[in-house]
Amino acid sequence: MSIKQLLNAVALWALSGLACADTVQVAVAANFAAPMRSIAAIFEKTTGHKVDLIVGSTGKFYAQVKSGAPFDLFLSADDSTPAKLEQEGLAVQGTRFTYAIGRLVLWSANPAVVDSQGKVLKQGVFNRLAIANPKVAPYGAAAIETLGQLGLQDAVAPKLVTGESIGQTFNFVSTGNAELGFVALSQVLESGKLKSGSVWTVPAHLHQPIIQDAVLLARGKDNPAALALMALLKTDRIKALIRSYGYTL
Repeated sequence: MSIKQLLNAVALWALSGLACADTVQVAVAANFAAPMRSIAAIFEKTTGHKVDLIVGSTGKFYAQVKSGAPFDLFLSADDSTPAKLEQEGLAVQGTRFTYAIGRLVLWSANPAVVDSQGKVLKQGVFNRLAIANPKVAPYGAAAIETLGQLGLQDAVAPKLVTGESIGQTFNFVSTGNAELGFVALSQVLESGKLKSGSVWTVPAHLHQPIIQDAVLLARGKDNPAALALMALLKTDRIKALIRSYGYTL
């Protein structure tokens, strides 16, 4: 084979690969946005498929899927919502699995605000405490449960600032609009270390486990990219990446 023929063959192979590439629409809970972006980059590089990430709150995604939103794969912040979608025939039976177990933290962008025991909550020397909307965000529900277990829900109620999702809640705290707030551990870690500010990791016994399930939605059942991404999420390499953001599996 001549050099010219070889180059033509390579070009045809590349074009055929591109022709087979598919796009997967992924609805991902806001707490998992950072690790999912890293996973998407690995996925696109290794498979040639494309990932379109839509970040938001679990409750809103449920409503959108019910209304026909064009998502192929759903990474929820809980396990009950994907199970409900399966029961309602909007997700593929048998595809649901736990991809992460989240940790709730109390965080401030100021390194002098949050102590290692979370005593700042009882001291009440703050004007605003940010939480995610507990009606649509599992991390918000965990925050309310934590405050209840500590006997502080009524005391801090006038100071609560509510975000639509854990992403917006994080923004409230990072910009100083709230002195502190309950966010996901994954949002404040980088390479396993606190990026900035001060933090208290909420003891797991103060709220129900934040079990996060993924499920293949009905729209994605015949999408090769969706199936490939589901498989990648279960690999040891990706599990190690997820753990580096503070999740357990």
